[in-house]
Amino acid sequence: MSEIDQYDYQLPRELIAQEPLNNRSDARLMLINRASGEIQHHHVRDLPDLLRSEDTLVLNDSRVIPARMVGYRTRTGGRWQGLFLRQEPATGIWEVLTKTRGTLVAGETITIEDRNGLPGMRLQVVSRTDDGHLIAVPMPPEDRHAGGELPPIDGDSIDAAVWLERYGRVPLPPYIRDGHMMDSDVTNYQTVFAKAPGSVAAPTAGLHFTPNLLQQIVSGGTETASVTLHVGLGTFRPVSCERLEDHPMHTEWGQITEENAELINQRRSTGGRCVAVGTTSVRVLESAAAANGGQLKPWTATTDLFIRPPHDFKVVDALMTNFHLPKSTLMVLVSALAGRELIMEAYRQAIAEEYRFYSYGDCMMIV
Repeated sequence: MSEIDQYDYQLPRELIAQEPLNNRSDARLMLINRASGEIQHHHVRDLPDLLRSEDTLVLNDSRVIPARMVGYRTRTGGRWQGLFLRQEPATGIWEVLTKTRGTLVAGETITIEDRNGLPGMRLQVVSRTDDGHLIAVPMPPEDRHAGGELPPIDGDSIDAAVWLERYGRVPLPPYIRDGHMMDSDVTNYQTVFAKAPGSVAAPTAGLHFTPNLLQQIVSGGTETASVTLHVGLGTFRPVSCERLEDHPMHTEWGQITEENAELINQRRSTGGRCVAVGTTSVRVLESAAAANGGQLKPWTATTDLFIRPPHDFKVVDALMTNFHLPKSTLMVLVSALAGRELIMEAYRQAIAEEYRFYSYGDCMMIV
């Protein structure tokens, strides 16, 4: 058995949540005590009672961009799908993960359809990267009034966010309706505290919070701090190596400001816990500490940190996180914090108790 096989489990398909609950904070929350091994069952709305007044709740404020595009090859009409990955700031050129039949050639254009299925903007193919991603230039639609009653986009604009807000779709993971978005996903697949656009997948543990719940938490004395980690496609990349140390970990851009680092450090120094919301927040906090000799300091960089046993956590004392795909780096991360045996027992109980899994599902808190 390879190392990653130890993080496998079988999940009944009907337990994969296809949409969130009407009230996000009604989701179930499994409380896992690392010291005692005890597992209790609560709801997210119980967080004000589960957190301590001296704790700091750390939230990832990255905003999901509508990065998924659907359209057709302008010349042939062949269907096309793409996922926006990044934009070159100086030139405005896009890098896109693509899926289409046939070979796209330089100079060819792709017509992107808006969310109503109407033809809109175009992408002109420039080249491909070494790993097969498309390099393309965004172009205004031939019909300057395409897109219904919305005003046309300035043809000189190179801001990807402007184009994607008009023509992009929410990049749902394939286990939710095969990736097909509904209008409600525009708000459902976004945290209420999202600010900095840049993620192609939601930091899903944060989806459980409502403004009212956050207010109750703060009223109890718990402080909130923000970090930013732009979630990339690599989050979903399966581990295929026999040994975990051989897995080529993806890189993601992250940041923690001086103000937020000081807040966390100050409250930890007086006995408060740093409670990370989501594995993305963990990655920022532990990457910042790793870059600064184990001390949490302001940090802005890309990170390829793979948190796996026996990781020595320098900042994170507790973690709120959703349930993760089997044999994934995120299963490994939570096991590094709680221990593999306890995590696998928690997953067995979650399945037996019919918890809802993955992005729109329930969660756990490891303390």
